[in-house]
Parts: sequence; C-alpha cells; structure tokens
Amino acid sequence: MTPYIAPAATRIGHVHLKVADLERAIHFYRDILGFTLQQRFGTSAAFLGAGGYHHHIGLNTWESRNGQPPPPSSTGLYHHAILYPTRQDLAAVYRRLLEHNIPLDGAADHGVSEALYLRDPDQNGLELYWDRPQSDWPISPSGELQMFTKPLDLENLLALR
Repeated sequence: MTPYIAPAATRIGHVHLKVADLERAIHFYRDILGFTLQQRFGTSAAFLGAGGYHHHIGLNTWESRNGQPPPPSSTGLYHHAILYPTRQDLAAVYRRLLEHNIPLDGAADHGVSEALYLRDPDQNGLELYWDRPQSDWPISPSGELQMFTKPLDLENLLALR
C-alpha cells in the first residue's frame, strides 16, 4: 500500500489549552506574548490570534477550572510552539518575558531556528522561535538536514532592535 503523504501546504492550525484560571491565561498570551483577544465565551473560554486570524490559541476551563498541571511523568503535550516571523520579533518577545520576570527553561540554536523555551502560567511547555531562511539551513554533503542543539546567545539576541 502506498503511504499517504500530507500536502506540502499542510500546517498545524491552532492549539487549544485547558487552563486553571482563564484571566491569568489571557493576561499571559495577550499582554505578554502579544496575541489579540478575538472572542470570549463568558468566564469559560477565550480565543486569541495574531494578524486578525480567528484564533491561534484557544483557552478553556471547561474541565480544568482551578485544576493542577499533570505530573512530569505523565503523557500529554510536551510543548506547543509559536513561530515569529523574524529574529527581531523573537528578540522583542524575549524582552517582554524579561520585563515580566518570566524565566526560561532553556534557549537553543537549532541551525534551522533559534528558540526560547518556557512554561505558561498553567505549566504548559512553550517554544517561542523564528526560522532561519531555508537557504541557510545546515545540510550535510549528502543533502540531509543536519539540525543540532547549541546554546543560544541571548545577549546577541537582545542586541537586536
């Protein structure tokens, strides 16, 4: 049987998160990361997007109001990733994290991208990143992608304006 291959234009559309406190989650994604609140369903759900999109992030308390994050040894979401269009945009959001005293779990240069790793207020893993142009990706002599993980120079990132 021929394996199915997803079309090249296929994208991950949005993430929908169960949160313990809707207002706290809205504050983080709207006021710190810069997403726009697009729609709200009372005190139980909200949808936020960028660039006028209906929603990149859904938040709800339908099954999780005042709940606790899953323990580290359980299955579930490792992290969701937010792709910023430029390195300058990643630097700007990093400045926002610093201004709000939000700690990073890590920061990495992957060759294809540069990424900041952190936790949202509900302890969901989050990657904030930008992709280098595909022409700059590290490719082996045999033509294979050669991603890696090296420390990201955060001072250099902050030097961008």
